[in-house]
Amino acid sequence: MLKGAGGTSGGIGTFFLGLFMMSGGFYLLFKAISVSSGFGFGLPLFGFSAFGGNYGISGGMVLIPLMFGIGMVFFNAKNVFGWILFIGSITALVFGVIASLHFSFATMSAFDLLVILVLAIGGLGLFLRSLRSM
Repeated sequence: MLKGAGGTSGGIGTFFLGLFMMSGGFYLLFKAISVSSGFGFGLPLFGFSAFGGNYGISGGMVLIPLMFGIGMVFFNAKNVFGWILFIGSITALVFGVIASLHFSFATMSAFDLLVILVLAIGGLGLFLRSLRSM
């Protein structure tokens, strides 16, 4: 007996039709999303309130403990505090950059959005149905 998609008796035609629809739909969906960043070394990455005021920590401020951590690690690689400074600063910098991303959806008609969603989600449904035993 000939096995279908994923070794099941699902259907190879359904598999490729779902894969094609899903790929096209998600391509059009991701193409309609634009990503911009507000990251800058003078702009605050993180903010907090303390002592009655609002304070922001900029990317440049995150680099100061990073430099100290790198210096401490290069001076003594077994220095745990240096490693904590280094890894914590890198983590704060990465999360700050990710948190400063802005996603916006392109202007399109309701018909265009429905076509994209039917292709993406309908294709996903066909794709998953083809992997199920009939």
